[in-house]
Amino acid sequence: MNAETPAQSRPPRPLCILIAALGGEGGGVLADYLVDAASAQGFPVQSTSIPGVSQRTGATTYYVEIYPRSRDELGGREPVLSLIPGPGNVDVLMASELVEAGRAMRAGFVSPQRTTLVASTHRIYAIEEKIRPGDGRFRDEEVRQAARQLARRALLLDLSELAARSGAVINTVLFGAAAASGALGLSREACEDAIRRAGKSVEASLRGFAAGWAAAAAGDAATGSAPEAAPGAPGKAAPPEAPALAPALARRCEAEFPEEMQPVLRLALARLVDYLDEAYAASYLDRLRGLLEAERVSCALAARAAPGLAVWMAYEDIQRVAALKSRASRIERVRGEVGARPGEPVRIFDYFRPGIAELADVLPPRLFARIEAYAGARKPGGGWCIQASSASGQILLRALAWAGRWRRSSARFASENALIERWLAALRRHAGSDRELAFELAGCARLVKGYSDTRTRAHGHLAQVLEIAEAPSPGAGAGERVRALRETWLAQADGEPGGGGTSASGRGPASTKVQTVVFIPKPKPAAGGKAASG
Repeated sequence: MNAETPAQSRPPRPLCILIAALGGEGGGVLADYLVDAASAQGFPVQSTSIPGVSQRTGATTYYVEIYPRSRDELGGREPVLSLIPGPGNVDVLMASELVEAGRAMRAGFVSPQRTTLVASTHRIYAIEEKIRPGDGRFRDEEVRQAARQLARRALLLDLSELAARSGAVINTVLFGAAAASGALGLSREACEDAIRRAGKSVEASLRGFAAGWAAAAAGDAATGSAPEAAPGAPGKAAPPEAPALAPALARRCEAEFPEEMQPVLRLALARLVDYLDEAYAASYLDRLRGLLEAERVSCALAARAAPGLAVWMAYEDIQRVAALKSRASRIERVRGEVGARPGEPVRIFDYFRPGIAELADVLPPRLFARIEAYAGARKPGGGWCIQASSASGQILLRALAWAGRWRRSSARFASENALIERWLAALRRHAGSDRELAFELAGCARLVKGYSDTRTRAHGHLAQVLEIAEAPSPGAGAGERVRALRETWLAQADGEPGGGGTSASGRGPASTKVQTVVFIPKPKPAAGGKAASG
């Protein structure tokens, strides 16, 4: 009998599978499918969940190890399996969303020597992306490129669209795509039997599994991309149609503005009519017309200012929030998101906790000033919980929305439009003399976002850059100073300048905001009890 070499006697290593999912997408059920399918084929298997946020859209992680020898071959011996993944030691990464795959790659779990990456390319924006003052979205293409560089093989597919087509939850589509890749080492029959034994929406889950399997099989293994659907094919979103406008607005839009601005203007006008009325939308065109006349040589400045001005003019107040939350289209969208069947009851609760100043925003300026001086930034205790899906909730929300017709007489309307006019005056002043400064200042409309404290900070930031533009002689490099300040603030999730920021003059560090430090004493142990050590 020949002696075995060390390489021949070494036992095979387990197959390490990491599942990166979002709360509500069935990541735990997917881990159960893997355990069941592996057990049915006689493989030792173990799964663990890594602590995360399991609420809707919160990040969740599951880890599965499968030993690639049957229990019969092991002769009663049990392999030692790990409870947590190690960086660079993951064979299969299954991600139900693109940035979740990016997080796993950033943590070092994906290796070009051994990892097969199966991920959905759709996006569900994280809180960190939503709260940034500007465009805080992560760059999808950077994640895709990293996946192709860091993984041994990458299958990037729009699993969300496949799930919608098949009427299934995305976890079963992800299961099918990973199984079709061959990296799991599990047969299709064993995987489908695991779905049947689970007994949860079996028919829909099997359709989702089949859709994922077919998409992965049809995908290009070299690039990991799925074939594009032909235009007009089921599930392929058609380009959005331009909203219908009142004839007077449509005529002005076409007659007074260049063709390249038309798509943005039509969307902006529809938004402002919905927000207030046609006269308010016409004032938007008047403001942009003033920029065109000041610029003369081109429409670059007006085109840059147009999107930000529209969003700014449709600022969020309590009436606007109530109008959006009370719409029938919103109720139907929520019902679709939770998969409610026709006639199935769905209750929707909305929580409001506005500050006293926000409530007083709807009052005339004089009354608002008195209340603000008295209340400051204090918030009413408790807040409101409104069931938007009930008759009483709809009555309350629609009453608040109906009050928006008197928005022009409110203190908030006066303050927002005063700052808008100040910004536009600075743009017109520099349109012909310092185009760089005017162009950078036009981009500062992106700073104005949110409400309450976030809105107050945004106004403060815009006031700082306006101080540069309104100086008698801004000087050389004023545009660069404005750009640097704007990009610094937009890069901060909370809108506050980060370390190394500069003041509005651009000549020194930004001033530090004074914060009160509160020390809370450590509670004393109860009588007769023992003091905790450490």
